[in-house]
Amino acid sequence: MKFLSVLGSTGSIGTSALDVVRMHPDRFRIKALTAANNIPLLVRQIEEFEPEMVAVFDKARALELTKSLTGRCKPEIQYGEIGYVSAAAWETSAMVLLAMVGAAGLKPALAAIEAKKQIALANKETLVMAGEIVMEKARENGVDILPVDSEHSAIFQCLAGNRAKDFKRIFLTASGGPFRKRPFEDFGTISIEDALNHPTWNMGHKITIDSATLMNKGLEVVEAVHLFGVSQDEIEVLVHPQSVVHSMVGFNDGAVIAQMGVPDMKEAIAYALSQPARLNLNTDFPDFSGIRSLTFDPPDVDKFPSLTFAFEACKQGGTLPAVMNAANEVAVQAFLEKRIGFIGIFKIISSTMGLHTRIDNPDLSGIIEADNWAREKAKSLIKK
Repeated sequence: MKFLSVLGSTGSIGTSALDVVRMHPDRFRIKALTAANNIPLLVRQIEEFEPEMVAVFDKARALELTKSLTGRCKPEIQYGEIGYVSAAAWETSAMVLLAMVGAAGLKPALAAIEAKKQIALANKETLVMAGEIVMEKARENGVDILPVDSEHSAIFQCLAGNRAKDFKRIFLTASGGPFRKRPFEDFGTISIEDALNHPTWNMGHKITIDSATLMNKGLEVVEAVHLFGVSQDEIEVLVHPQSVVHSMVGFNDGAVIAQMGVPDMKEAIAYALSQPARLNLNTDFPDFSGIRSLTFDPPDVDKFPSLTFAFEACKQGGTLPAVMNAANEVAVQAFLEKRIGFIGIFKIISSTMGLHTRIDNPDLSGIIEADNWAREKAKSLIKK
């Protein structure tokens, strides 16, 4: 039996993770849950999984949750950053699924590491902001960081059983998002509804917009550098609209190993929770005869400069990846609030990165300071 804390339990990754737990009650038990705003769904999760503690965004939502819990389960309720950190380090949990969105996941991740919890990581921003610090602390504390992103799970699986010295290249696949074939001159007419209409994956709003701009893939490039200890020059992004090949690894003899499956996050989540065992998820295999062909194309970085931003952030390092991530979060939120257009997302990120004076080898306070600076700078650029 593995005891779990699920941070971000009402989001797409969190609900899929609880589906896996529901399918295998003999293997997993929930000890802590966290959410931001979806109190009705959180109440249902509490009643079903009976966690010991729960954390929500703020005091008002904590009071709402307290009033809404009428069943027999009465967990300890906390809120805010302190509550999320407490859930990550909850004493009776052995593993933390970190599925919070954005920079908010960094401090809970570090708290889980300090508490020597195994981590299933779906929050890529944690490694984008502070990859060197997080991975070093994980090594010091003997903590495994297991990838939950389908692409990084695929890479992890492809590397299993192979010698590190034989590795040569990561092929990181991308669906291409909803605008793969749209001419750039039409990007000015892209609506929120257009951008949220992902052709393959069912995700939350922020991640779906990131997929539409290809920033999600850019963040994954930075994450892969830290997770697998490789250079950005050893990563090649390929647009694969069928989303059957989740990623590939090439070796020095020319062999390429691919991990394939239907586009369902439960497979990657389950593998992170149970590896090296594989759980029965009653999932179908891809219909290869129906697919007929699998295609791979280079990304159009002129249309989608997010990948250029990410590779440059990797190359320069220091505080620049944190600045890129923060500017992106602010710009995406502004787009969702109809304060900027789709192209404005690229402009805000580029301008914010260009105005930043990079600090090399920052400590955690330096990263947080850079994150705060970038958010304020991006907001001021949006106002202009």
